[in-house]
Amino acid sequence: MSGAWYSGWRHVFKLDPEKDISDDVLDAVCMSGTDAIIVGGSSGVTFENTVDLMARIRRYEVDCALEVSSLDGAVPGFDGYFVPIVLNTDRAEWIIGRQIEGLKEYGSFVPWEETASQGYIILNSEATAAAVTGANTELDETALVAHVRMGARLMNLPVIYIEYSGRFGDMALLRAAKEAAHGAQLFYGGGIHNADTASQAAEYADTVVVGNVIYSDLEAALSTVQAVRTAAGEK
Repeated sequence: MSGAWYSGWRHVFKLDPEKDISDDVLDAVCMSGTDAIIVGGSSGVTFENTVDLMARIRRYEVDCALEVSSLDGAVPGFDGYFVPIVLNTDRAEWIIGRQIEGLKEYGSFVPWEETASQGYIILNSEATAAAVTGANTELDETALVAHVRMGARLMNLPVIYIEYSGRFGDMALLRAAKEAAHGAQLFYGGGIHNADTASQAAEYADTVVVGNVIYSDLEAALSTVQAVRTAAGEK
């Protein structure tokens, strides 16, 4: 695995700027021992709610990165930046269109050493991200592997992100993705709601992203940190 700024991340919490989070919950998340916090969402992301959340996270020493899903939420001051490229859509705006627009406007200010592209593969048809991007979520193993190889080998993307967004995914597909990733760091997100699901995902994913459960069951969310650490230690 490369020495990129995110290469040591095994467990990550993802916070949505549009969702309310109390100071107590944020404190527990940031002090949990997670490797990093990613800020990002599929809708409702603005400069104001993004900079507000970043400022609150900045009170802690945990790494904090921004997933740049819209120009409205492009905020300076994060430790790192991820630029998603949706691999399983035929809508060019989500592959190069929005990225080109962003570079036209902010290209001179991009901190390139702290910026990485993510090859997103969205596999939950009911997810907001799938609806917004027009993702083809019905991929069998052969099609998934082809998409992973497209991102990791032909496009040379440093991160491949398998996203089920709210639903726990097919671990057999995640295993196939890992085998095809060829050095790209494999992120997994979706349906991690307790220690067991976190452990299952950590068996194949290099980085496990935990999001929605933070807002519904904090104790369960916090249990995923040690579960990922234990699973990663066993590999």
